[in-house]
Amino acid sequence: MSRIAMTIAAFLFASVPLAQAADSAEEFYKGKTITYVVSTAPGGGYDTYGRLVARYMNKYMPDSKIIIRNIPGAGHVVGANTIYAAKPDGLTIGTFNTGLIYLQLLKESGVRFDLAKMSWIGKAASDTRVLVVSKSSGVKTVQELLDSSKPPIKLFAAGVGSAGYIDTRLAISALHLNVQLIPGYNGSEGTMSMLRGETQGTIGSQSSYTQFVDDGNGVYIMEAGGAAGSKIPQADQFAKDDNARQLLKMIAAESDVARLTAGPPGIPADRLALLRSVFTKAMADPQLLADAKKMDAPIAPATGEHVQQVIADALQQTPQNLQLLTQAVRAGQ
Repeated sequence: MSRIAMTIAAFLFASVPLAQAADSAEEFYKGKTITYVVSTAPGGGYDTYGRLVARYMNKYMPDSKIIIRNIPGAGHVVGANTIYAAKPDGLTIGTFNTGLIYLQLLKESGVRFDLAKMSWIGKAASDTRVLVVSKSSGVKTVQELLDSSKPPIKLFAAGVGSAGYIDTRLAISALHLNVQLIPGYNGSEGTMSMLRGETQGTIGSQSSYTQFVDDGNGVYIMEAGGAAGSKIPQADQFAKDDNARQLLKMIAAESDVARLTAGPPGIPADRLALLRSVFTKAMADPQLLADAKKMDAPIAPATGEHVQQVIADALQQTPQNLQLLTQAVRAGQ
């Protein structure tokens, strides 16, 4: 047998189990119902993205049914715990805030998941973290918040321990921002507080404040992460030392993998491969892109393999970084 014939035979032999695996996964999902867990109450960004992803994944799994199950609580922890503890048969997947990286690093009570072990399916977007201030605050640049001789402005955040709260505490610690952090604002409460003048700004997902800024009520003065060429100043340019830059890198890493979809550890390889393939097809669907544009929901997808690597890297922090994170978060408690 010639070398070429032997190569072709070897390829065909190796392809048989792969084809069989794909067929096996497709057969498994026929007639099955997949539960897509959204770790928030109905409404809001995570619910919007979750329903969009589920609807278009279902388009490419026509013999299956995907239903949404909202499981809010403890800043996405309850939903993430639910996904992690689910039977690893590929019938339970879902979404949660990547700020849970912080809680795992801090070994917070209530965390019953290990993000490094989850079955990562993909992410729908990057969600740059921004410092947005209201027009009525009169603040136009970050430099104004570095001047300790002026009265501090009030930044709001969700509850203590939430991703937004930790992002803000890290930024305050890294850059010595002259601000007063007020936690406890959820959903649209924070935006309304800026409109009423009770607070003057916040650090959060850029997509959450697009309308606020587009309506002329606010302005972005700093970001962590984000696309190359952005006109918004990057946070690390205000860092004075390596410790500050390390803290800001944690925020940027969280920005990279937003609006993610994951399942519990141990989903069979063929089923995970099928879910990843379906997710990729859904993210490239022209109708999904059109729907997302109408909803002001930016799409910047990445594969499950990419998300898995980003999460693994984010969890590999040096003891010094962990100490910096702990000190930054505990400083406000």
